[in-house]
Amino acid sequence: MQSFGADALFFVPEYLGNVNALSAAIIGVAMGVFFMSWNITTFILHSKRFKFLATTSKPFLKYCINNSIIPIAFLLFYLVRMFRFNTHKELMNADDIMALVGGFIGGLTLHIAFSLSYFFGADRRILREITPVVENAEAFKAQFDPTKNQQPDGFGLKVGYYLSTRFKLRRARVVSHYNQDFLDRIFKRHHFAGMVGIMLAFVFLITIGFFLDFRFFQIPAAASVIIFFAVMLSVIGALSYFLKSWAVLFVICLVAILNILYSANIIDPRNKVYGLNYNNITERPVYNQDELESLCTPAKIDSDKANMLQVLNNWKKKQTTDKPVMIFINVSGGGLRSATFVMNTLQRLDSISNGGLMQHTFLISGASGGMLAATYYRELYRLKRKGQDIDLADKHYTNNITQDLLNPIFSSMIDRDIFSPAQKFSVGNYRYIKDRGYAFEEKLKDNTDGILNTQIKDYVTDEKSATIPMIIYNSVVTTDGRKLLIGTQPLSFMMKPAAFANDNNIMPDGIDFAAMFAKQDPMNVRVLTALRMNATFPYILPNVWLPTEPIVDVMDAGLRDNFGQETTLRFIENFNDWIKQNTGGVIILQIRDRIKDGWQSPLENGSITDIITKPGTILQHNWYKFQDYTQTDQYSYLKDSTTNNIHRITFTYLPGNEDMSAALNFHLTAAEKQDVIASFNTLPNQAMLQKLLKLLK
Repeated sequence: MQSFGADALFFVPEYLGNVNALSAAIIGVAMGVFFMSWNITTFILHSKRFKFLATTSKPFLKYCINNSIIPIAFLLFYLVRMFRFNTHKELMNADDIMALVGGFIGGLTLHIAFSLSYFFGADRRILREITPVVENAEAFKAQFDPTKNQQPDGFGLKVGYYLSTRFKLRRARVVSHYNQDFLDRIFKRHHFAGMVGIMLAFVFLITIGFFLDFRFFQIPAAASVIIFFAVMLSVIGALSYFLKSWAVLFVICLVAILNILYSANIIDPRNKVYGLNYNNITERPVYNQDELESLCTPAKIDSDKANMLQVLNNWKKKQTTDKPVMIFINVSGGGLRSATFVMNTLQRLDSISNGGLMQHTFLISGASGGMLAATYYRELYRLKRKGQDIDLADKHYTNNITQDLLNPIFSSMIDRDIFSPAQKFSVGNYRYIKDRGYAFEEKLKDNTDGILNTQIKDYVTDEKSATIPMIIYNSVVTTDGRKLLIGTQPLSFMMKPAAFANDNNIMPDGIDFAAMFAKQDPMNVRVLTALRMNATFPYILPNVWLPTEPIVDVMDAGLRDNFGQETTLRFIENFNDWIKQNTGGVIILQIRDRIKDGWQSPLENGSITDIITKPGTILQHNWYKFQDYTQTDQYSYLKDSTTNNIHRITFTYLPGNEDMSAALNFHLTAAEKQDVIASFNTLPNQAMLQKLLKLLK
């Protein structure tokens, strides 16, 4: 998970909005939970291999000491990585790093000390129970006759010496003359004490999940992940301990039962479109060929195009020249890397052009992180137009969009999705389950000062009057790859290429969301949800299922069009005649987070294993290049088919150092933020700026 920024969760833990010794201490406590869980689980499973421990005082402490090589090695590795990460990527000084290290070690030490004191109490309790039996020779012989049920010493692993609690070498006692029942009795009492400790960790995760909406309980995501691993380790150990060779069969049966319950809709962990009506089961649209074709009949397309022509005319009325330049903004996906670059670029371009950028922009489209920033900037622009005192160039807004989104996703994935999946919230009259999708939206809302807590219906009037640029949110239906289009205006003309609008042999490759779900309150959908559907990166965020028959789900727009250009080209194709007559040209302004050709990264000869792996990974490695090739080809056809001036201007994130390029994730380090923002000033981007300003004159 390093490529998605998960390493930052462990090295730069955030608690109550701050990264400090307290947040690091929470990670230390969680690490202590994991260490103790590992020791407890392996002690339960393997104590039979070290029978001599049953005859010593504090057997569990001795086991931990002699089992500490791996934890100590990991701690050294972790602390070195933390120091290097925070020095080079978070740009922290030595004092800040030492505060984190001190907090982490303090939390770890505190938990281990607490755990061992708990086991010391268990030792004393066990000793009080065993002593009367041992001191009574007749009772001891009657209950644990040494001549009966003896076990040969040295089972599994033979131990000659061990470290005592004073870290001195001691010879392991021979226990072959002890009754096995006596040894088992001592060990099982320690096992019970260990199981109680693990149950407390399990209860802790459930509690955190139920109170996750309160900031106090929003512990660093890394802590939740570590404790989850601790619980899973214990669960696996318990299955092995109690079921032995039946454990695998038990897991298979459990999965089969869960699948039956899921198929029967008794349990439903799927994520939904917040604001959409899932209750009217009898009126759900059928997802098939006939239904899709009925949404884009020639008559419907003509009606929807007539409505859009009104919007276009409203846009022209707000321009200052008879032949204004029309701008289409396309923003790429790429997590917070793209969001930061897009936000900073929009601010700089609009400021340098004295507001000309948003004045001339008609449509914004794109994917993932880029759309987070574009929607945020448009909302600021809308509020400013309504009279609020907003400085669109304020760096505060770029800083807002750079804030972490990964921490709540991972926290909710563990604490809520797995351990507390029964909590609900409301959007209007409809209720939905809280999961990591909800956590993502709430964090994005908080990061943007709450101004994105709106619904699609809130923009119908402003977009119809062209007071603000129109936005089309895209996502991809996983069943067949069709593009789902969410907008305030009817979009049936976007469901097919314009050349095939009347051809029934060509199936729609897009779906007008509002038309498809006309009976499910489509305008009630939250903008935050539309953004999340647009940015549903696989596994990080949950796929969103739609109330259709049969059910389909959608995910990240980047699967189909990571750069937003496909939507723009189809729109221009539909209204090419109007654009010729009413504008002085079109600017396709693309703001993207990756270089087009990729020659900057040196090619490698590879290895013999590539013969096996390359056929399976070629699509993964070249996904965005395939899209670039196709969209450049589409652009060339459009430009050749029109006498109108079309210009494509591209601003690209160019890392200052290729080896330190910002990762594609929902978390940016301090160094990555600086690098992404500074990229606007590179020579290629400055050349594009001059070209844009010249066209806007």
